[in-house]
Formats: sequence, structure tokens, C-alpha cells
Amino acid sequence: MTSLAGPARTAHAGRHPLVPFPVVDELARHCFRAEEPESIHIEIRLPGRPDPDRLRQALTEALHRHPRALIRQAPGPWYRRRYFWQLAPAPDPDVALVTVPAPEPEALERARERCLASAPPLSAAPPIRVELVADPGRPGGTALFATVNHTALDAPAGLRVLATAAELYGGRADAPAAPPVRPAPVPRGGAAPRPSPWVPPARVARGTPSGRPGDALLVADLAVPRRPPGAAYTVNDQLLVATALTIAHWNQGRGAPPRPTRITMPVDDRPRGADMPIGNGTRLVEVPFTPAELAAGERAAAEGDADAVGELLRRTGDRTRALKATTGPQLGYGVALLTAPVLPVAWRAAVTRGVRRAAAPWTSTALLSNLGRTPYTLDFGDAGRADAVWFSAPARLPRGLSVTAASTAGRLHLAIRWSRALLSERDGTELLALFERYLAATERAPADDGGATEGGSR
Repeated sequence: MTSLAGPARTAHAGRHPLVPFPVVDELARHCFRAEEPESIHIEIRLPGRPDPDRLRQALTEALHRHPRALIRQAPGPWYRRRYFWQLAPAPDPDVALVTVPAPEPEALERARERCLASAPPLSAAPPIRVELVADPGRPGGTALFATVNHTALDAPAGLRVLATAAELYGGRADAPAAPPVRPAPVPRGGAAPRPSPWVPPARVARGTPSGRPGDALLVADLAVPRRPPGAAYTVNDQLLVATALTIAHWNQGRGAPPRPTRITMPVDDRPRGADMPIGNGTRLVEVPFTPAELAAGERAAAEGDADAVGELLRRTGDRTRALKATTGPQLGYGVALLTAPVLPVAWRAAVTRGVRRAAAPWTSTALLSNLGRTPYTLDFGDAGRADAVWFSAPARLPRGLSVTAASTAGRLHLAIRWSRALLSERDGTELLALFERYLAATERAPADDGGATEGGSR
């Protein structure tokens, strides 16, 4: 993984140190398209209402404690070989770090639309904006919306900054919960067949798009899916299986031929404490499913065949454990080569965009990102503790679909985000209903007598 712990001083612009763009940041910068904003949406529900001025002060101090988040892109000539982040001494004066929009009907939906419509510009520090929106369905309650530019930070890094702001606002320390410890499972004989990596994976079949640019989003508050004692798979594996079966069902209903499905899954090995490296710190792996596995899984879910669903879950658990144990560059050796600082960034950007277009047929089917149990209490003092946390990642084409999840206060908070060039709001509602159906089917799977994992959702 590319190291992000780093305000290492490699150059200076005036008196502000510069940090070279890591590989993930540079790739996102090369592939930016105005019609597909690279925005992360984070939504935190609170029972009370934080004071905007105190929250602004707390967030400013949190940014100083995590200086890698207090950045802007440094200007430079077209022939430069690197992009650089400039570590700013304070938020730029013209940045409205915390805003309170006027109350309006469907305030939460409008706030989500704003999160998805544009990302904070990289030219101003920091690449984070926060809105405090009154929750119409909860007297006195508030939804805190954070919009983060994904070129600069990922969702776990953004949540870490907000957790520090909550500590400073509420005056209570918030040590992150330790991740669950899972004993190693007993090896099972016979590896499951996997699709060839050279076969282009399935695409999410086009629905009835409205033609509007950008992304759309639906959120859901669900029960955390149950697993039997001794299950050899995690909630994350249940989410993967539900995502794959949802897409298979959707595609079959639209006449798409059966093809292997590949789900991109971020793996994050960073600590969650105050020393967490800030930036884009996850590496991406792809979890494959064969057409035969998915066809059998659909039949099993429809017929209530818990044993067959359990077998698919156990195979998925085997695969995700193997993928998490691998090491290597965040986005693979090919991307590391593309971003090597040999040619000017303008030339590398053109090459990267061309390679991305050529490789589009081999891009994975969808993205599933699961934060697991939210590791922070997010206690905002007089405004109360967070009892729901949603986040969502961009749904760029050719994938066009991202599924994200986190569990807070014993509930699973799910977001389905899609490209409007691919699907409509009605299509998104249908996909969410299918996902809930297949996630429920994973709860009926029996335990694996030889298996061995207990613990959290990751």
C-alpha cells in the first residue's frame, strides 16, 4: 500500500510544504470529469442540534490535528512531472467550512443531492464541506452532511476527521473500538472454480435513465443480518453475495447474457486512532462470482434452500480471506507504472484516460464498500451521539453502481448510489428492494460445522 502517513517535506511553495500525489490521488485527478463529480457523501444523524460556530471551531482544530486533510492542490506548469498537495496553515478565508441551509421540504433529499452534485474544489483548502440540516422526521434532530473530494480523501479518513471534531466539540475522548478478533477457519477441501480474469465481467444492465448528469442515491436503515454461531463468513460476505445476486437478478430480467460478476471491495488496514494515516488509504481487490454460482444462488434464495446459500457464502468467505491476505500496490502494478513520474503529468493524464477507455470492458461490475461497525461513538456532547451513519462512494461509469454500508447502534445503514446515465430513480428503488430480499436470504444459511469465525461485520 502507498504510504500516506506523511507530511514528509519533499518540496516547498513559499513556506507551505508540498506532498506529492500518491498513486490513487493522481489517477483520480487524471480521470476527473465534471459530469461525474468525485464526491464522497457522509451523513451522520444526531438527536440534537450542534451549535454551528462551535462545530466550525472544532472542525478547524480537527483539521490542524490531521494536517494531511488541510490541503489544496498546488499550482504548477503543464510540464511538471508530479502533482503536489500543499499543506495549508488554516482553512482558506473564502471557504464556508460549515453551513446551515434554510429549512425546506424534503431537506434531507436536497442535502444528499448537493453532496452528489459537486465535490469541494481541489484549489481551496480543505477539500471538505459540512452542512447542518434539520431532520424533518425528528423534532430537534439534525443530519450532519459532509461532502469530501475523493481525489484527496476516502470515507474512512473523512470519518476520522469528523470523529476528532466530535471529540473536540463534546469534550469527551473517543478511542476507536478495537476490530473484532477472528480465529482462523479450518481449511476446507476443494477450491471453488473462479472465472478467468481475462473474461470481461458483467455490466449492470441499463434501466430507464433520465439523461440527467451525475449520480443519484437511496439510503436504507436495516437490521444487521444475522449469522449462525460458527459461521465461516462475515456480514461483509453476506453483503457481497447480496450485491452479486441483486445484479444477476436485475440483468436476467433485462435479457443480459450470463457473465461472470466481479465486485470491487476496498480493504483498509489502517489503524483508526488519532494517528490514522489520512488520504486515500485503501487497496482495491475484486471478488469474483461465476454465472453458475449466481444462477444456483438465485434458485436457492427463491426456493429457500439454506444449504445452497450457505455454500455460496462459505465460498465467498474463502475468497475474501485470501484477497485480504494479499499484498501489493493499491491499484495494481499497471497503475503504479502509469503514474511513475517519468513524463509530464499532462502527457500521463492523456495516456491514463486512453488506457481507462480501452480497459473499460474489463472494469469490475460494481463496488461494495463496507466500513463495518462504526469505530467511533461520534459523541457531540449537547447534540448527542450519532445513531446512524451513511456514506456513499462515486458511481462512475462503466461500473455505474456502488453499494456502501456501515453499522451504527446495532443497525445496518446501507446506501445504493448509481449513475443517472445508467439508471433512474425507479430503477434504484427496484435494486434496493432486490438487495433487501437477497440479504434476508443470507440470514437463513446454516452454520458450517468446520468453520470458525465470530465477530464483526468486516
